[in-house]
Amino acid sequence: MKEKTSRLFFIDAMRAWAILMMLQGHFIDGLLDPIFRNPENPIYTIWLYFRGITAPVFFTVSGFIFTYLLIRVPQKGLENPRIRKGIRRGLQLLLIGYLLRLNLFGLFKGEIYGGFYLVDVLHCIGLSILSIIGLYLITVNKKRFVFPLTLVYITVLLFLFEPLYKQYSFGFLPEGLANYFTKANGSVFTILPWLGYTTIGATLALLFKRFNGVKYLYPIAIGLATLIGYGLVFHSSSLFINLYETTGITLFKMVQSNNYLFIRLGDVFLVFAIFMVFRSLLKHPIILKIGSSTLTIYVIHFIILYGSFTGLGLYKFFHHDLSPVFAVSGSILFMIACTYLSLQYVKHEVEIKSNIGSALLQLKVQGTVLQRKTFTLAKEVGIRVRPLLLRVIRVVRNNN
Repeated sequence: MKEKTSRLFFIDAMRAWAILMMLQGHFIDGLLDPIFRNPENPIYTIWLYFRGITAPVFFTVSGFIFTYLLIRVPQKGLENPRIRKGIRRGLQLLLIGYLLRLNLFGLFKGEIYGGFYLVDVLHCIGLSILSIIGLYLITVNKKRFVFPLTLVYITVLLFLFEPLYKQYSFGFLPEGLANYFTKANGSVFTILPWLGYTTIGATLALLFKRFNGVKYLYPIAIGLATLIGYGLVFHSSSLFINLYETTGITLFKMVQSNNYLFIRLGDVFLVFAIFMVFRSLLKHPIILKIGSSTLTIYVIHFIILYGSFTGLGLYKFFHHDLSPVFAVSGSILFMIACTYLSLQYVKHEVEIKSNIGSALLQLKVQGTVLQRKTFTLAKEVGIRVRPLLLRVIRVVRNNN
């Protein structure tokens, strides 16, 4: 009997875990008093390490899910309906990313604050989706191995050359565009190197789709993920040192000196292995709903924590001000609140969008009516004022 794997529940669970880790990570990092950030404290050190895993997992899972849906349909190339949906999704994420950094008070004053142009998670994921679509279309008519091999090459090259391109400020580009490539102006994430995690996620999706339904898929996948993850975490640094000593290429030494990308990639593989081991326990509807509502949760958390649109968020009032007790307990409440509000929105999404659509339509109708009334009033005023103006003009001419 082949094991049914058409729906990969462990991926939904990973996405749910990643978004909840992100919520508590942002809350504690933004509100915990710096005096308690002691690297010698094992609890803080463990928390900090796991917080560092969140973004790589989130990017990898995003690439996995999009690519898995992309290749699941029988249509190829531009006929694939997921192409149009993916382009729309990528552009939507870019738009939402900018909207969340918009300040209405600044707009009222005719200003757009510099923070609007900074790049964050949504920008990078949106651009990564568009990049995967481009690579898919370029390689779709080539041999089957070209697409996954291209994705792997991109990941390796982005991670390997990170010590070189991170030194550039990309000052020759407009600042809003340069922010996609450098953190010099304050961007939290950049497309380089984070695209590398989405491309490796896309590669994993291709492998799962290729071997979907194979009886021993999960035992093999768990073993390989554990082996690769362990190797990257504990042995990749020594590998680069050996490569440097053998070849004399300085780049390998530079990678080893700050080998966070390959180590975090190893963490991602280990997280994949853990979630695959416990996949049968991760099918609860709440977990799946959270996993499918990550965008809504992200938007809600950004508004509450960072004060999107108004600047009035928890970050403004409690920035680096909480003790560990209040930070931890607050993060739990924060996760519950964001998740609850998100699930409520999803539950009533159709009704909410319908009400918003009706309100916008009503505004449009009222605007049209107001425009007509204004035009009619202006016309009537013009008719009445015109004779008076003509008289004034005659008087002026006669006096001259």
